[in-house]
Amino acid sequence: MSLLTIEGLWKNYHGHNVLRGIDLTVEAHEVVCLIGASGSGKSTLLRCVNLLETADDGTIHLDGEEITDVRADADGVRKRMGIVFQAFNLFPHMTVLDNITLAPRKVHKVGREQAEAQARDLLARFGLAAKAGSYPDQLSGGQQQRAAIIRAMATQPRLMLLDEVTSALDPELVTEVLGVIRELKEGGMTMILTTHEMGFCREIADTVCFLDGGVLLERGTPEQIFSNPGRPRTREFLQSVIDARRL
Repeated sequence: MSLLTIEGLWKNYHGHNVLRGIDLTVEAHEVVCLIGASGSGKSTLLRCVNLLETADDGTIHLDGEEITDVRADADGVRKRMGIVFQAFNLFPHMTVLDNITLAPRKVHKVGREQAEAQARDLLARFGLAAKAGSYPDQLSGGQQQRAAIIRAMATQPRLMLLDEVTSALDPELVTEVLGVIRELKEGGMTMILTTHEMGFCREIADTVCFLDGGVLLERGTPEQIFSNPGRPRTREFLQSVIDARRL
């Protein structure tokens, strides 16, 4: 049984179909990269998976449970996922340690001592041990994004959703955040991520999905998509990315 199964997913905003019949399966420990131009539906797809948006049609199953069923416990579903956006969304009045332990303590009812011990282990693992008592505005952008990823990891999610987590960063800070994602993959974390970092996508993904106009137009291994895409529109998009890099 696949960890996540999406079938015939549609989402409409103000008469415009943002997602059009998306079918996608994600296996445990698989890393799926969503690529495509801005407005292609990548972020909306992640938000539908996390139930931050309500699908207009189609189904999503997580561990065999239909989470798009109106009777599904949305908060319970979200407890099994971690989601990180391009904006860090750390609470500015709380220390890094308190940001990370908030959900485990308040949502998952983990004791403070255990939650803090787990948080400190994660901070040490990802090079932020010395920042536990710092506030978000005392961190660099890369450190804030790493802290946001650690916060999502602290609830031990079944699935991580990462939405353009490097796009708000200066180029020199991108590498440290990508290093965190690389380590999550090595640890077997199941992830769906949207990214414009094609080189990193090629390195880390098990499956690459190209979205265009709300349609999952093509999917395959990184080698298939980047070396021999089957659709002209995929080739056109990838060439536009290459041309943009040359400017």
